[in-house]
Amino acid sequence: MDVHIRGEHITLGQLLKKVQIVASGGEVKSFLAEGRVRVNGAMETRRGRKLRDGDEVEVEGAVYRVVSEPDGHPPR
Repeated sequence: MDVHIRGEHITLGQLLKKVQIVASGGEVKSFLAEGRVRVNGAMETRRGRKLRDGDEVEVEGAVYRVVSEPDGHPPR
């Protein structure tokens, strides 16, 4: 699933909230500590990890690909 972002990057914690895997920033830290998240194939535990265009985040079999849009909207 593509996740469209505005600007150059989004943090891993923000992405997890955006796709509704976690409800709050407080949940992000414990969720990541469980080792259930991979970024570009490698386990990631840092909620502040910056994700850029083309990065892929895998959570329990679901894959989210970061797509950076200059104005925050998908192309028409």
